[in-house]
Amino acid sequence: MSGSDRGLSRRAFVKNAVAVGGAGALAACLQREETEDVPQADLALDELPDRQHAWNEFLATDDHGNDDPPQHHLLLGLDYVGDGPADADGEREQLDAAFRTLERAYKRGNEGLVFAIGYGPSYFDRFDDDLPEGVDLPDPEALTSFEDPQLDAYDALVHVASDYGHVTLSVEEALKGDLDELNGVEVEGTVEGVFEVAERRTGFIGRGLPAERQAGVSGIPDSEPVPEDAPLFMGFKSGFKRTQASEDRVTIREGPFAGGTTIHLSKLQLHLHQWYEQDSRGQRVAKMFSPAHAAEDLVEGAGHNLGDSSRVTEVGGDAAEDARTEGTVGHAQKAARAREDGEPIVLRRDFDSTDDDAASVHFLSLQRSIDDFVTTRDAMTGSDLTEGSVGARTNNGILQYISVRNRANYLVPPRRHRSLPTPTPE
Repeated sequence: MSGSDRGLSRRAFVKNAVAVGGAGALAACLQREETEDVPQADLALDELPDRQHAWNEFLATDDHGNDDPPQHHLLLGLDYVGDGPADADGEREQLDAAFRTLERAYKRGNEGLVFAIGYGPSYFDRFDDDLPEGVDLPDPEALTSFEDPQLDAYDALVHVASDYGHVTLSVEEALKGDLDELNGVEVEGTVEGVFEVAERRTGFIGRGLPAERQAGVSGIPDSEPVPEDAPLFMGFKSGFKRTQASEDRVTIREGPFAGGTTIHLSKLQLHLHQWYEQDSRGQRVAKMFSPAHAAEDLVEGAGHNLGDSSRVTEVGGDAAEDARTEGTVGHAQKAARAREDGEPIVLRRDFDSTDDDAASVHFLSLQRSIDDFVTTRDAMTGSDLTEGSVGARTNNGILQYISVRNRANYLVPPRRHRSLPTPTPE
């Protein structure tokens, strides 16, 4: 870290360190964060859930019962170093030892660590066998007529999250084979020689964190308008309990990958000059939630007053009607149309980022099948609403403030198959 970092708050400094990565950033981060209270695992390995994505029971919650995601996030895009199918038992044992090291080193949850590994279509394409019927893992593709994203083709994705920035950095260094000990636990396995890190992405979520990181970031006005209580750059809370699918809903139910799930990962670049400098507070509320939310002044600050629901199904009104009569339709209002039996079908675990000094969102969602995400994305795009007074993107939720830069799909196996699975692991 440079001398210019000395004036940063501890939280802003830690976010910078996580974004930079490497041994030097880890050492600097350890000096600035409280490290003595990071607990080791309090459960035996066989007591942990088989679902990699079973995080919620271990996460903190707010006063309304909403899950409180870890503050610091790290995504590692991995490429398999072998030429053919991943079929060496020694490699599987090596990876499994690496993941078990992480599970022994840290308590599961915000104050320790949560993580998962998923595998992309390119990984499974190495095998002669197809994935079993009912497992949905298509190649990523553009999902709207106005996007041209890079389609990621990494063999695997590791998602690491913790309230401590130095935990995510330590995990990265341990996985790469650059640490002998992790939080007092001997490192017994790494990804070295099996995977190479092709790309790393970082991010954060939580009250006050975006406001601390907005200065000088591309995509945000120089006036630094992000509210202090906002957990995300766009100024509003998300992840309300009643707008999220349950972990049960997004879990694959049958076959050798029962207990697994799928990830869709998008990188979305933000363009918030008009959002903050031209749009009024009422316009932002209407576009994020619904015109009724703005008209009835339902959202205080970032929306923490809404409790465990965005309330779009209660007061949001009909999206098509608002498109015709109000000339505006809300993002949450559109997304709420993608439900089954009144329940959401995707579980969002997205977070903001300042990678490359640009304001962005790593939109990470879990769902039983990628088709569930596509259905939800279609609802959020709202192309069926644009024949009225709402243009293709203008006043159509938050579409005009976001550009899709990357898309990727991954299969997240259950823990028992998380180390180099075959398409038919059982």
